[in-house]
Amino acid sequence: MREWLHTPGQRLLPAVLVLGLLWMGHDLSWAQGLAQSSPQRTDASALYLQHCSACHGEQRTGGMGPALLPESLARLRPAEALEVITQGRQATQMPGFSSQLTPAELTALAGHIRTPVNPAPRWNEQDIRSSRVFHPAPAKEPAVPLWQADPMNLFVVVEGGDHHISLVDGDRFEVITRFASRFALHGGPKFSPDGRYVYFGSRDGWITKYDLWRLRVVAEVRAGLNMRNVAVSADGQWIMAANYLPHTLALFDADLQLRRIYEARTLDGKASSRVSAVYDAAPRQSFVVALKDIPELWEISYSPKAEPIHDGLVHDYKMGEAIAKPGFLGVRRTPLDEPLDDFFFDQSYRHVLGATRPKSGAGDATAQVIHLDARRKIADLPIAGMPHLGSGITFAWQGTTVLASPNLKDGAIDVIDMRTWKPVATVPTPGPGFFMRSHESTPYAWTDSMMSPKAKDTLTLVDKRSLQAVAQVREPGKTLAHIEFTRDGRYALASVWEMDGAIIVYDATTFREIKRLPMSKPVGKYNVWNKITRSEGTSH
Repeated sequence: MREWLHTPGQRLLPAVLVLGLLWMGHDLSWAQGLAQSSPQRTDASALYLQHCSACHGEQRTGGMGPALLPESLARLRPAEALEVITQGRQATQMPGFSSQLTPAELTALAGHIRTPVNPAPRWNEQDIRSSRVFHPAPAKEPAVPLWQADPMNLFVVVEGGDHHISLVDGDRFEVITRFASRFALHGGPKFSPDGRYVYFGSRDGWITKYDLWRLRVVAEVRAGLNMRNVAVSADGQWIMAANYLPHTLALFDADLQLRRIYEARTLDGKASSRVSAVYDAAPRQSFVVALKDIPELWEISYSPKAEPIHDGLVHDYKMGEAIAKPGFLGVRRTPLDEPLDDFFFDQSYRHVLGATRPKSGAGDATAQVIHLDARRKIADLPIAGMPHLGSGITFAWQGTTVLASPNLKDGAIDVIDMRTWKPVATVPTPGPGFFMRSHESTPYAWTDSMMSPKAKDTLTLVDKRSLQAVAQVREPGKTLAHIEFTRDGRYALASVWEMDGAIIVYDATTFREIKRLPMSKPVGKYNVWNKITRSEGTSH
């Protein structure tokens, strides 16, 4: 790995192997079969040390390049990886390795990085602090944007095809700037309360703070080796990172200086867990945390006036029984029957609606409702199939509030009364979908069917008044997914989720295409105003 690709904030990123391997997601039988076709067994470990360790570290924990660990590569596809490793990647300085490695060697190397590292890699407080890079603003720099546009109607577009970010003017639908990002961004960017700064999190643990006004990286830090997402507090003072590896939460200040590490463990310390998600509950001044392997929901308040925490049962917490822990930045635990995979809030932020994966062979997944003040589950959600609740929406309907969520198993939208937690409608769609979005200024909710091989090119529009599908828009033969609205809700933007993809702008009333902007696999787009105001119908 002798060739390098520059990325924001001083870091150099990997050679062709990195870019390619980040797209792998195959099972080891594929790699083993090809490796066994060689007359002589290939020493994959030696290949890694020779060609990859300088960039990715001897334990595959990353360095100049991302971590090459099973936890980081679980979703990556073999065909794409092998093509990039063999032939290189266009528009980069990274060559292919077909002239240096045999097919069996390439395949053995691909299989090797999907095997566990022994001993398991660690990433501690000193590692985090040493990774931080900070770029202070020049003296006397004016605090004004470098561009002419409404700062509240910008879109941040994550282009997964070539790992870039595009900043789009939401009035003229023009690209203001485009810059390189870390690899495999995940969990959606999060904004500071004033909308000036955006925070990106990558699967291999990097957090990047970017100044949207001055168009530059402010700070970077590596919070872990495999990270799910980041959250930004409502006051803009705190950044929280949720890690799969190690099993931790990492708390930073606004400039990404480490302030605290939370071990994701049970109260007795006997069991640890991957952290599956962290989100900001702005009205509560707290972070809410889901643990993938422990049946607990955590709430961590960043209010200096937070009530003390009493772990376990007490007669009356008002009497100060037991040993109270500080409420500020302390962990308040809610016991559950099953761990949560993902979740979202109702508009009041009193309820968490969480998805629970089934135990092996136990049938369909379920979802549950947790009351954050009562600190207990209050209902099961009657949703068949694994819901992607982080992409659900809520809205007013016939005197109540309903939840509408895509179904990853069937072509349907499940609509639930949030007063009774009973189903009120099932809206058929052409196939299973992943994202559903709306806006308070439109009567329609838009949902994709991107999980369906036959209907991935179709968006379905649901009338929020009648709870019926009323229209479709299509991009034949392509994957059409992930909708977001302009600040005023007048236009809906959808992604053509392809390497030679685009952002398509639709009139939210007539559903007609207004404009399209070519993009490289635009996996998500996020409107500043909708995100910082927690607009109805937008992911929080």
